[in-house]
Amino acid sequence: MTYTVLLAEDDRPIRDSLVRILRLEGYEVIAVPDGVQALAAAHDRAPDVLVLDVMMPGVDGLGVCQVLRAEGDRTPILMLTARVETSDRVAGLDAGADDYLPKPFEPLELLARLRALLRRAGHGQDGAVIQVGDLRLAPAARRAWRGPRELALTRTEFDLLELLARNQGIVLSHATIYERIWGYDFGPGAKNLIVYVGYLRRKLDLPGQPPLIHTVRGVGYTLRRP
Repeated sequence: MTYTVLLAEDDRPIRDSLVRILRLEGYEVIAVPDGVQALAAAHDRAPDVLVLDVMMPGVDGLGVCQVLRAEGDRTPILMLTARVETSDRVAGLDAGADDYLPKPFEPLELLARLRALLRRAGHGQDGAVIQVGDLRLAPAARRAWRGPRELALTRTEFDLLELLARNQGIVLSHATIYERIWGYDFGPGAKNLIVYVGYLRRKLDLPGQPPLIHTVRGVGYTLRRP
């Protein structure tokens, strides 16, 4: 199957280089130089995955991401950024991005991240319901409830919750979760997992409800019934 990548990058040499790399890998590529054209292309072409540079004239990558998510568009988004501060990366995740890749990066890593996002986009085809205590997940519909309350989850949040729920009671290491969710172990300094576990906890555990996700210090995380 040929997947379509929408690439928004204002630096022409970088954009042209990425187009060549992606096309050699068999992707169909829509390349644009700014956020305004990225939004127009996303609405017109419905790509399978987006690669957005953070710093672009007019509407930047964060703005594109926020607009699409506000419209209910859950297409996987990979952000490219020259910023390396944790706060900048968290801003991308808060905007609705599924992953980020700091510049400069190796083309092989970019391709691995894209493969992981596409795998996750097609994940969960069985119709079984997963239940852990009062938590229920319907993977095929990508919906989740705690008690009578439906949870509003992003793509990455749902994937992480599903992974933990399918392995209820089992402690999953940081490296295992990174490989299964992001397709790549970012190393001990990475913050993606901490950020997303925090998001999930805030959505899962309302006041008076016992926590479902538990931290095992120095190892990873587990989800178990209260």
